[in-house]
Amino acid sequence: MKNLSVLISGASIAGPALAHWLTRYGCTVTVVERAPGVRPGGQAVDFKGATHRTVLARMGVLDEVLERQTGGQDQTIVDAAGRPRAVIPGEFTGGEIEIRRGDLAEILYAHARCEYLFGDTVTALSEAADGVDVTFAHARPRRFDLVVGADGIHSNVRRLAFGPERDYVEYLGYHYALAELGEKVAGSEAVMYNEPGRMAAVGGPKAQAFFVFASPELDYDRTDTGKQRQLLMDAYQGAGWRVPELMAEIPRAREFYLDSLSRVTIDRYSRGRVVLLGDAAYGNTLGGFGTGLAVVGAYVLAGELLAADGDHQVAFARYEDQFRGYAKIAQRGSAGPFLAPPSPLRIKLRDWTFKSRVLLGLMLKATDKFATDIELADYASGS
Repeated sequence: MKNLSVLISGASIAGPALAHWLTRYGCTVTVVERAPGVRPGGQAVDFKGATHRTVLARMGVLDEVLERQTGGQDQTIVDAAGRPRAVIPGEFTGGEIEIRRGDLAEILYAHARCEYLFGDTVTALSEAADGVDVTFAHARPRRFDLVVGADGIHSNVRRLAFGPERDYVEYLGYHYALAELGEKVAGSEAVMYNEPGRMAAVGGPKAQAFFVFASPELDYDRTDTGKQRQLLMDAYQGAGWRVPELMAEIPRAREFYLDSLSRVTIDRYSRGRVVLLGDAAYGNTLGGFGTGLAVVGAYVLAGELLAADGDHQVAFARYEDQFRGYAKIAQRGSAGPFLAPPSPLRIKLRDWTFKSRVLLGLMLKATDKFATDIELADYASGS
C-alpha cells in the first residue's frame, strides 16, 4: 500500500492506533488534530481480556502500557456523612489494564511515525473519482486517497461527509465533567457520593474529580469552559457531602472538561472514500468499552485495507462486516442511571449489586465476554 495516502482526523486513541498500523503497512499517513499537541492527563481508560492484550502485543506497545498502568483502585461509595455504603472493586472500574488516557495517547503517538498537523482541523471534503480534496482551517488544501474520521462522538469528519450530528448522536439524559483539583482538595482515597440524579467522586480511578448528573440537554459553546464550569456548579446547587467544597474549587481547576452522555447510531461506517473509526462510528460515553473498541477497530480497519491491497470499497465493507457485531456493545444501555441513579431506591439497588458476590461476578463475566467477542485475523501473516 505504498502509494496509498490517508488523512486521519483525531489524535486521541483511535487515530494514532490506526496511523501505527497503516504506516507499518506502507501507507503515507497524515493526522490532523484540533488541539495544539497530544493531550496530557485525562481520565483513566482500560483494557479487558485476551483480545485487547493481543492487539496491544501485536502493536508492540503492551509492555509500555503495562509499565504506565495505574493499577485498579477500589472505590468506596459513601453517604452524606461520609459513612461507607459499598465498595466498587478496582477490577470492575479499571478492567484488566488501566492507564491514563494521556499516557496511552503519548505511547501511541510515539509509535505512529507519520505527519501530524496539530492546531488544525478539516473544514471541507470534496470527493472525486480518484481521491478526496481536503480543505483545512490553516494548512494548504491537499488531496488524499482516503479520509478517516477518528475524531470522537462529536466528529467533524462525520458531519462533513455524512450529515449533521443530530442525525447520528442520541443524547442519553446525562452530562459528565472531569476536573483536576489537586490532591490536596481531591485527596488520594477513591470515594463516590450519590444523590438522586447526581454523582460526585474524588480521588478515583477516572479523574481527581468526576461528576455525572441528569439534566435536559444543555446548550453551550464547547470551547467556552467558563460557561461549562458554571453549568456544572448550577447543576450541583444544594448538594450535600463535600460537594459545596468541590464546587468552590471548580473555577480554579487546572483542567476541566464537560460533555454529554451520548450514543452514536449510524447505518454505515463508510461513505465513498471516507470511513469512521472509534467513537465517531460507535461511541457510547462512559460505556466502558470505548478505548478497546478504538484500538481493536484500528487493527481491523488497517488489516482489511492490507488484505484488500488498498481497495477501499472491499476493505471498508469487510471492516464493517467484521466489526459491527463486536461494536454492538456500544449500543447497549447508558452509564448515566448506573453512575447517578434517579431515585433513593435505585441508589440502594445499585449499591447492593456490589455487595453481592454473585451479581458482581456475573457483571465481570459479561464484560469479559463482550471484550473478547471477535475473532482476530493475523493480517500481517495473511491468516
